[in-house]
Amino acid sequence: MMNFDHRTRKTWIYWGVVALLVTLCAALAGLQYRWIGEVADAEAHRLREDLQSRLNLLRRDMNEEISMACYAYIPAAWEFQKRGREEVYLSQFRQRKKIDGDHVVQRMAVAVPEQGDLTLFFPDAAGTRLVRGNWPPKWATMHDNLVARLHGGPIPLNQSSTLVEFPRFSSANFFNGRNFVEQDWLVLDLDAEYIGQTLVPDMLNRYLGQSGTLEYDAEVIAKADPSFLIYRSSDSPVQANWIADAAVDLLEIGRVPQPSAAVDEAKPRAHNGGGPGAPDSRAPASSRGFSVPPAIPSSGLWTLRVHHHAGSLETMVAEARRRNNLLSAGLLLLILTTTYTLLRFSRRAQALANLQMNFVSGVSHELRTPLTVIRTAAYNLRGELATQPGQVVRYGTLIRQEAEKLSALVEQVLRYGNVRAGRTLQPRHALSVPQLIEASLLAARNTYPLKNLVIERSIEPDLPLVLADEESMQHALQNLFDNAMKYGTPGGEGGDWIGISAAASRNGGAPGVEIRVADRGPGVPAGEIESLFDPFFRGRRAQEDQIHGTGLGLNLVKTIIEAHGGTIAVHNREERGAEFVLHIPGATPSQSHGETSRAVTTIATNGEPAR
Repeated sequence: MMNFDHRTRKTWIYWGVVALLVTLCAALAGLQYRWIGEVADAEAHRLREDLQSRLNLLRRDMNEEISMACYAYIPAAWEFQKRGREEVYLSQFRQRKKIDGDHVVQRMAVAVPEQGDLTLFFPDAAGTRLVRGNWPPKWATMHDNLVARLHGGPIPLNQSSTLVEFPRFSSANFFNGRNFVEQDWLVLDLDAEYIGQTLVPDMLNRYLGQSGTLEYDAEVIAKADPSFLIYRSSDSPVQANWIADAAVDLLEIGRVPQPSAAVDEAKPRAHNGGGPGAPDSRAPASSRGFSVPPAIPSSGLWTLRVHHHAGSLETMVAEARRRNNLLSAGLLLLILTTTYTLLRFSRRAQALANLQMNFVSGVSHELRTPLTVIRTAAYNLRGELATQPGQVVRYGTLIRQEAEKLSALVEQVLRYGNVRAGRTLQPRHALSVPQLIEASLLAARNTYPLKNLVIERSIEPDLPLVLADEESMQHALQNLFDNAMKYGTPGGEGGDWIGISAAASRNGGAPGVEIRVADRGPGVPAGEIESLFDPFFRGRRAQEDQIHGTGLGLNLVKTIIEAHGGTIAVHNREERGAEFVLHIPGATPSQSHGETSRAVTTIATNGEPAR
C-alpha cells in the first residue's frame, strides 16, 4: 500500500510539472505575441518615416536639378534694357542649346500680350529669330490661365502636365491697381520622356535602391492628368488604384508672384558679358537681376508614388511578424517537446530501473528455490536414504532437474549479456528445421516435465534448410516452447496442449520457413502485446500467479530471430490462447550445397520423448 501511494504521488507530481510547464509556455507565448506585435508596429512606423524622409530628399534634389535647368533660360533684367526682348530670349536659347546634356527642356516659347490676347513665339532651329506660332492644343490650359491673369483675374494653379511659365514684370506702372504688371511670359515645355527615363531612375536608385535594385515599386504621374505616365518601374504593377506607402510632389518650381510683394527694379551688376560682376546663368532669376518678385512654390506638377514589393509596408511587416510568431511558436514547441521527451525518457528509465530491480528480485528467487531443493536432497542423501536405491534415484532425478533449471537460468542471463555486448550469433551453418524443433522441444520437456502434455505437430516434409547459429536458434525455439508450457497450459479435461507447425514460405519473394507455436492458455492482454518483447517485461498474470521467470526469454527470442534476418509476431487465437509466428529466411542453394548441413546436436536426457 505504501508503494502504491508513493507511485501515485510521483505520478501526480509528474503531471503537475507538465501542467505547470504548459501553463508557463502558454503565458510566455502570449507575452511574446504581444511584444512581437508592438515591435512590428514600431518597425512599420519607423520604415514609413524613413521612406518619407528619403522621398523628401529625392524631391529636393529633383526639384533643384530641374529648376536650375529652367532658370538657365531666364535672362537678367538689365539685358532687356540693353537689347530688345527678342534678342535677349534668343541669346539665352542659343547658350542653352550649346550645352551638352541639356535635355530637361525640349521646347521654349515666349507669350506676348497683343490686343487682349496672347501671341506665342517660338525660336527657329538656328535660334536667330522668334517665329509666331499657334498655341498647341495641349497648351490650351496654360493659354487660358495666362489670359485670365492678363485681364486681372485670379491667379489659377497650373493645370499643365509638362509646362512651366516665368513672367517678366514691369515697374513702369507699379501702382496701377495691382502690385505688378506682367509684360510677357517665358514658357518652357519639359521633356517628360528624358526625365522619366534618366533623372527619375537615377534619383530612385540613389535614395531607394540597395545593391543596384529598387526596394520599392514606383511610378510618376501628372497631377492634372493621372493617365499621363512619366515613369513606372519595370516590376511595378500596372494598376492605378494601388495604395502607396508614401508619395511626394515633384516639379515644385517657384513661379507665381506674391500679389503683395514690392517689385525691386534690379540694376545690372556688370555691363559686359563676363567678369566678376556678370550674373551666374545657373542662379535663380531673382538673384540675377530679373524682375521677378518672391515666388510661391507650386504644389508640384507630378506625383511620385511608391510602395513595397510585398504589396505595402504593412504587408511586409505583417509577413515579418508572421515569421517571428512562427519562429517563436516553433521554439516554444521545441522546448515543450524536449521537456516532454526528457520527462518521458526519465519515466521510462525509472520504469526500466524498476524492471531491473524486479529482475534481480526474480532471479534471486529463481536461484534460491532450486538451490534449496538441491541442498535438501543432498542432506537427505547423506543419511539412511543413501542405502535405499529407490530414494537415491528419486533424489538424483530431483537434483538433476533443479540443476538444469539453474543452468537454463544462468544461460539466459549470460546470453542476454552477450546480446547487449553485441555477440548475438556464432558462426552459422545450414540446419534442418525439423531437427531444430525436436531438439528444442526435448530440452523444453526436460525443463518442464508435464505428464499430460499433448504436443500436436504439423511439419511439412522437404522444408528448406535455414542458415543459422545452431545454439542460438535452438535457444530461441526452446524459449518459445517453455513460454507455451508455462503460460499456455491451463490443464483441464483436455489436458495440457501446445501446437507446433512448420511450413515453407516466401516472405518478400525469398524462400524461408514459417514456424508457429500455439497454446490454449488465456492469451495475451491487448495492452501487453506491444511490450511483450521488451527486456525484463512480465505480464500482469505472471506476477499475480507468481509464475517464475526473468522477463528475458521473449526479448532474446526476438533478438535472435531478427539477427538471422527473420521476424516474429504474436496474436491471440480466435478459439483460445496465443500464437507466435516466426519467419526465418532459408539458405540459398550455394549455402545449402556449399557445405554439408550439420545435424542438430541433442542433449542426452532421461526424460520421456515428446508425444
